[in-house]
Amino acid sequence: MSDKFISILAKISLAFIFLIVIAGSVVRMTGSGMGCPDWPKCFGYLVPPTDEEQVLWHENQEFKEGQKIIHEEKLLVATADFTTAEDFNANNWEVYEKHDYAVFNVYHTWTEYINRLASVLAGIPILLLAFFSLFNMRKRPVVNLLSFLVIFFMGFEAWLGKVVVDGNLIPGHITIHMMGVFVIMGLLITIISKLSVKTVCSFYDKKTRNLILFAFFITLSQIILGTQVRQEIDEITKALGYAARSGWVDQLGANFYVHRSYSILVLLINGLVVYRSKKLKLGLPFTESIVVIMFLEVLAGVLMAYAGMPAALQPVHLLLSVAMYAIQFFWVINFTRKKAVQLS
Repeated sequence: MSDKFISILAKISLAFIFLIVIAGSVVRMTGSGMGCPDWPKCFGYLVPPTDEEQVLWHENQEFKEGQKIIHEEKLLVATADFTTAEDFNANNWEVYEKHDYAVFNVYHTWTEYINRLASVLAGIPILLLAFFSLFNMRKRPVVNLLSFLVIFFMGFEAWLGKVVVDGNLIPGHITIHMMGVFVIMGLLITIISKLSVKTVCSFYDKKTRNLILFAFFITLSQIILGTQVRQEIDEITKALGYAARSGWVDQLGANFYVHRSYSILVLLINGLVVYRSKKLKLGLPFTESIVVIMFLEVLAGVLMAYAGMPAALQPVHLLLSVAMYAIQFFWVINFTRKKAVQLS
């Protein structure tokens, strides 16, 4: 199997990971994380309900074991296959014990369901990547290993997603869930880089390499700070609700102000990387892209902080930060590949 074909599969897989990030951020933006209160099914269905009547008790209705209804503000699970009689029979049901969330909102349900579908679709090219990499195992053993690590972490992410839902959106687990996405992206970028026949830079410069590593560390720590701020917002929304967006910022703690001020350092360090690359004519790729991304990222952050946290900007802000991470990880992996000239 050609390196080019496997590289294409890795790039498609990476594109789907970006799609998962967008879908996941829309879920959090809309508060749809519990739109499907169970996992991997949704209210016990492979295809979720489209109407509230489907999750309410009715007489002469068929239920399958595991299907769920909302009854008297509780989420109940059918204990077997049966058809309801004229009166509600509690013996046919048991209370869902993993959490006490019992709300149906069709928009939240389908938003979360589409998010899960995106993850399933992403699994297709990732499985194909691992399968076809087997044919190049002798030639590219590292690529083969990395491909199976991607599958492992996708499985971990799926398991963690179940834990998050079962725990009614455990804040710390959501942050770990996001970090898992970064690991998967890093593995895919490494695969793409190892299969590339092109050199990344015109020549090697040790000082710029060290600066890139520092910029990557600064950017990654800023993203982690951002997840902590997002975690605080999740707690605030539980208390104030999603209608009170304009008051969210006032309720945020020190993490928000550190995150806001830290962005100046991120801009300076990354700007220095771009400047040095241009000055020395290193040919570092994506320098123009990262400048645009940084500008838009800061603009989105400012608007979120001072314009009442507009919902549409939340996924944009996250997507831009993920794109910056991807470019910098690409730099880190590739910059030392060619050492034809080393400057003092």
